[in-house]
Amino acid sequence: MKKAFLFSIVGLIVLVAVLGGVKGLQIKRMIAQGEAYVPPPAPVTTAAVQSASWPTELTAVGSLEAFQGVMVTAEISGKVVKIDFEPGSAVKAGDLLVQQDTSSETAQLRSAQASMQLARLNLERAKELLPSNVIAQSSYDTADAQYKQAAAQVDAIQAAIDKKTIRAPFAGRLGIRQVNLGQILNEGDLIVSLQAMDPIFVNFQLPQQELAKIRQGFKIKLTTDALPGKVVMGAVTAINPQVDSATRNIRIQATVTNKDEQLRPGMFVNVAVSLPEKRSVLAIPATAVLYAPYSDSVFIVEKKKADGSAGGGSVVRQQFIRTGDKRGDYIAIASGLEEGQTVVSTGSFKLRNGQSVVVDNALSPEFKLTPKPEEG
Repeated sequence: MKKAFLFSIVGLIVLVAVLGGVKGLQIKRMIAQGEAYVPPPAPVTTAAVQSASWPTELTAVGSLEAFQGVMVTAEISGKVVKIDFEPGSAVKAGDLLVQQDTSSETAQLRSAQASMQLARLNLERAKELLPSNVIAQSSYDTADAQYKQAAAQVDAIQAAIDKKTIRAPFAGRLGIRQVNLGQILNEGDLIVSLQAMDPIFVNFQLPQQELAKIRQGFKIKLTTDALPGKVVMGAVTAINPQVDSATRNIRIQATVTNKDEQLRPGMFVNVAVSLPEKRSVLAIPATAVLYAPYSDSVFIVEKKKADGSAGGGSVVRQQFIRTGDKRGDYIAIASGLEEGQTVVSTGSFKLRNGQSVVVDNALSPEFKLTPKPEEG
């Protein structure tokens, strides 16, 4: 009985050893196959490092200001009897906005006009009688003064009526209404905002050392997150003659067209002033750059053996770089690359240093300095 049990134990041990040996051989074979495995070349698109001549630009952050803007207010006290505008609507110069009660002034005007008419008749009679010495010169002067006083009274009452007839001082777009029908307006009370937004001003500042580079008439490019993908062109129209003593910056104003009124006063915008001088740069597609906190890099495509394998082919080598300005789909390279080198233009994030690649530019995107996004 004991011998049978011992034989069973020994057999079990032998079986486990055999199975372990077989499994060990399988694992070694798999490891060897993994070490010998060479992944197939990864398809990539490429672009050459090109020398380009880019215009020099001065960049700044600016804010928009209406070409003409005012908060329409009441000039004199009065009751609102008519509101003749819709909030947010466009108006022309002279359009009626608000009518205050002028019933008292209208009555006074009729009385003053009657007095002026009588004074005018008296003056005409005196003028006819003066040459024949029927009246004295002093009587004629008195009649003339009375007529002028009556005319001045009519003008004063008419001016009060005109001030209570509140009209748009210039063409533009109205804001939110601040008054209601029947409201008593006092002098200076707000009625509505009126803004003329085409064209529109762009105010920005540049350091004083840039003053010698900029002139009136220089072109500017304006971009804002309110209009993604859109570039608005304009020109420098005014340069402040005084430098800010606190910041040592100089204020500059440009003017841009705004026919669709998508740009609104108070918006912040990015401004780039184009200078006449151009500079030579090395440029590559911006999509080729791998951005990282420690340093940016690209993958250079080279012709040589990959990882010591037999034969030749294309492999990639990671190269750290310093980037400069960006223009459209391209970015300038300050250091790390040379003209004529070939870099991976898309899909760099999936590559590793020394990896085999195959170049296929059939589906490579078209890179432009001035791309125009398709309308959605």
